[in-house]
Amino acid sequence: MSQTRRTLFYERHKALGAKMMEFGGWDMPLAYPSGAVKEHLATRKDAGLFDVSHMGRFLIRGRGASAFLQHVLTNDAQALDSGPIGAQYTIIANETGGAVDDAYLYRFVEGEYLLVVNAANRRKDWEHLRAHLAGFDKVELIDLTGERVMLALQGPKSSGLLEEIVDSGPLPAPVRNAVSIVTIGEARIWVGRTGYTGEPVCFELFAKRQDGLSLWDILLEKGASPAGLGARDTLRLEAGLPLYGHELGRDLEGREIPVPAVRMTRSAVSFSPLKKDFIGRAALEKQFAALDKIIANDFSSRSDLPHLIRPIALTGRGVARRGAGVFKGGRQIGTVTSGTMVPYWVFDDRGPRSRPTDRHKLRPICLALVESDIGQGQAVHIGIRGRAVDAVVVDRHLRSDLPPYARPVLR
Repeated sequence: MSQTRRTLFYERHKALGAKMMEFGGWDMPLAYPSGAVKEHLATRKDAGLFDVSHMGRFLIRGRGASAFLQHVLTNDAQALDSGPIGAQYTIIANETGGAVDDAYLYRFVEGEYLLVVNAANRRKDWEHLRAHLAGFDKVELIDLTGERVMLALQGPKSSGLLEEIVDSGPLPAPVRNAVSIVTIGEARIWVGRTGYTGEPVCFELFAKRQDGLSLWDILLEKGASPAGLGARDTLRLEAGLPLYGHELGRDLEGREIPVPAVRMTRSAVSFSPLKKDFIGRAALEKQFAALDKIIANDFSSRSDLPHLIRPIALTGRGVARRGAGVFKGGRQIGTVTSGTMVPYWVFDDRGPRSRPTDRHKLRPICLALVESDIGQGQAVHIGIRGRAVDAVVVDRHLRSDLPPYARPVLR
């Protein structure tokens, strides 16, 4: 069995008392002594700092780089070639409309692209991309995973914290997916307004390895709270973001999950003529046509998109875990893909100017792969330890459209 890898920050995590675990072939912090609940809440109210250097980072450059990315990715890579929006969520798709992986593509430097992929899929993605290089003139594919570190700074106080330590260069414009390059001390840092928490104020930072420890240290010194994989998972679940191997890839019965089954991935697919005949285009066009009909309550093409990932809120007592059955009228209509108890701040009002109080609560929520005719507002049951627990399909668990705070959507 191959030995797990360690990020540059491993000793920092240990010194802070983190509980470590294996994830995607890496030793990563599950939680620090404060616990995942407090780390989740600190991110929602202040600023959480995550070591995400286990993610794969590939540099793609050369005369044919743009054309290559248009072929192997589902989004329109050429859209990054101008303007402040220098990042996009995208899918590495297969010919049948499934996801080899989901990824983020960045353009910080003209003529170069950085593709960030899931840690557990790094080798698979690398081989997939290399297999499609033939036919594209002068494309370099370089693995930067060991050369550049990656940190995520997420939460309403993140912007102010960064403003304190940036010596030169502007922070990215306050819109999702904007990018910029700044200097902190002597370090040149790539900054993207991206993240995996649902926070409207979010940054992901890329630094050369030799600058990583000082960047980590100054972010903690300025007040960021270290957060581990436990909080990262509850934050992304609350935000309804997919985790490869749960909401993307294959389901528990081994069936491929089509890309448009997940709400977020729908924005990661472009059918622009500029993309020509990219990998998976024909299958994806068929699936998206079925999705359009389903949204219009026409289920005549449901066989092309038989299941969708839906957020579900439990109204009865119990915690839904991955693999639990979802039932309606005594018949199983789906399976929980991710679920747990998630903490949330109690807000002082419901309006756009509302603020979190000092009180928090817990609520049981999940994501589930259910039959595509099961829509928002429908009552269902979750099978938990032999009991049928009441639940309801909801539109979302979290609102991120009223910065600086992400707000829970409660039943």
